[in-house]
Amino acid sequence: MWKLVSCLALGSLPFASTSPMPSPAGAPTASHPTSLTHTPYSGKPTTTGALTASSVGMGIVESASVAPEETTYSSNGKLNDAEPAPYTPAGGVGTDGSIPVYNVKSDFDYESLALALYQEWIELDLFQDGLRRFSAKDFEEAGLNAADRQLIEFMAEQEVGHATLISNLLGAEAPRQCQYNYPYTTVQEYLDFCQKLTRFGESGVYGFLAHLDSREAATLLTQSITTEARQQMIFRQFEGLFPMPVWFETGVPQSWAWSLLAPYIASCPADQTRLVWENFPGLWILNQPAVGMENNSSYRNTLDAGMNVARASNKQNPNSKNGVSGASVTPKDYSPLSFPGRRVDLQWEMPGKTVGPNNSYVTSSSAGDAKYVAWVSQLNVTYTPLLGGNGSYGHTFQPDLETYEGDPVINGTMFIAVTDSDPFLTPFNLSMINLHVVSGPALYQSG
Repeated sequence: MWKLVSCLALGSLPFASTSPMPSPAGAPTASHPTSLTHTPYSGKPTTTGALTASSVGMGIVESASVAPEETTYSSNGKLNDAEPAPYTPAGGVGTDGSIPVYNVKSDFDYESLALALYQEWIELDLFQDGLRRFSAKDFEEAGLNAADRQLIEFMAEQEVGHATLISNLLGAEAPRQCQYNYPYTTVQEYLDFCQKLTRFGESGVYGFLAHLDSREAATLLTQSITTEARQQMIFRQFEGLFPMPVWFETGVPQSWAWSLLAPYIASCPADQTRLVWENFPGLWILNQPAVGMENNSSYRNTLDAGMNVARASNKQNPNSKNGVSGASVTPKDYSPLSFPGRRVDLQWEMPGKTVGPNNSYVTSSSAGDAKYVAWVSQLNVTYTPLLGGNGSYGHTFQPDLETYEGDPVINGTMFIAVTDSDPFLTPFNLSMINLHVVSGPALYQSG
């Protein structure tokens, strides 16, 4: 059993062992380049479009009823079945003494974990790129000291481990690290990019985690994505945002995460493993709420569609006063950046744009006319009417609702999309929204 666990290890721990016994050597990490260029792709793709099978069905239709056996368990607080062993309740998956096998068990598993690996690779490069691109003085002027920079450096080391773990689960054809192109030019923009990228990296995994056929792989991925959740919280603090203003973190479909990620991948190695997920047309938030800006927003204030990273303002980072580190200060009072009833102006791209590695993926949508804006946050999917516009432009108003009493749904770094209808969906079947997405998702910085 030790050998099985050892082959999955991520390397030596970042602290000294006090044990007198010799420690087993850590397993090797996945190979990756130490330095990459960060320029747009200028060649011509040899392959275009998402990965497809030899046969593609007509679509998945949501069931109109619930199977009777789904509601038969009696939640009475008692043991309703015999215990298979002392102190062990009946039920559960993988609890019967069988040997766990840490691999992928379906196309769904492989494609989901391959997407997660693309995410881990870009995070590794991103954290390193900011430390190389900006000087210590640049970081200090944004409120981050040497210890904060060391924390970002350690986050990069974490990504080496995450990439190694998923590569081992996928096997020889696992995606490798690519070359990337980022829009940020200042530390403030870099921090906003990092906190938004880790947001959809975390939420993208939450969206498929419970659906994996491999419960073993899901267990390991849970142990990595909880680290990414901490990274996202830290970058929020680095920006002067309250670290965790929500009661629940949302999950989003794989195609949402891929649509947000792909535009920043310039090129990948030859014969790189391709993905099956859809790339939706980009969605711009024309008046994105942003920390440090007058009235929390200005018009056309973002660097990009999708992530909608805020352009650096002339105002200082709230954490840059008196040399105080953003890592050590949480705002005394939580102050939202947006409010119910706020007008949100949107503009979106048409399908058919080439994006992603080697410009080899093409944005698409199977939806009809744009009619709604979907707000995906915490446990809720909420729709507001899309108003005005001419087919690629419109506006809506931020809704006012609570998850539970005292918990505003619209909060934190959350997701919106333009849709053709307003289907009732919940966290476990949110991917059914994909057929209705006209453009998006976009990250809305509500607080």
